[in-house]
Parts: sequence; C-alpha cells; structure tokens
Amino acid sequence: MTGAIWNLILGLAWVLLSGDFTGLNLLVGMIFGYIALVLIEHQVDALKGYPARIPRLIRFLGFFIKELVQANLRVGFDILTPPWHMKPGVIAMPLSARTEMEITMVANLISLTPGTLSLDVSDDRRVLYIHAMFLDDEDELRRSLKEMEHRALELFR
Repeated sequence: MTGAIWNLILGLAWVLLSGDFTGLNLLVGMIFGYIALVLIEHQVDALKGYPARIPRLIRFLGFFIKELVQANLRVGFDILTPPWHMKPGVIAMPLSARTEMEITMVANLISLTPGTLSLDVSDDRRVLYIHAMFLDDEDELRRSLKEMEHRALELFR
C-alpha cells in the first residue's frame, strides 16, 4: 500500500510542477512515478514487491474484462433467443481466500459477472455458495470461478 501512496504523491507532484491539471497529465505523472519507484525499490524496504503488482493488476483487468464480455454475450444471447438455454442451480465452491477482504473481493467479482451471484459464505469461511444461471457443466463452472479467484488473490500476494 505504501508504494501506491508514493506513486500517487509522485503523480500529483508531477501535475503541480507541470501546471497542467488534467487526468492525462496525472496518468503520465503516475507512470513516471512508477518508473522512479521501480528504480529505488531495492533501496527502500517499504516498496518491496510493489513494482510487480502493477503488471499483475493490468493482466487481471484484461482477464476480468474478457470474462465480463463473454458472460454478457451468453446472457444476452439467452435472452434474445426464445427457447431459453439456462439451467440455474447453486454450487458450493471451496475458497482459497482466507481474509475478509479477499473473500469479499472474490464474492463481489463473481457477483459482478452476469449469470453468477454470490449467495453466502459458510461459517468457517471456507466455502462460497454461488447461484449460476448456466449450470450445464458444474466442474467447468467451478474451474472458471477458481481461476478468477486465483487471479484476484494474486493481486494481494
């Protein structure tokens, strides 16, 4: 978290020093700040691991956008073609996430994806119950949701 705060401070300093108060200029400042933080990472203990998070975040966003588009297309197709192809059901997915923040993030990402909805977490916080609109292949659905969980957890570790 310290790295992100320093990156934002460097981006804001860039904006203030350049005198151009636009979002694009802030982005440029944050990119230059990121490069500076990468260069000094080995000298500052608080920055350890920060430079690796940005590429992971970009990869995750690409993955999630792809999943989001595919889910929207599948739900849209099912709505627009008269004989509905949905086979709704509820599955239990074992969680690799352990902290409250990790579980909340995974549950929200699943709920944001059309066709799936997080229902509940078990009392021991090891199982997430999910309602799926298309439960044709339970193992395939569980595998794709575990992939999303794994990629989301990479952002925290």
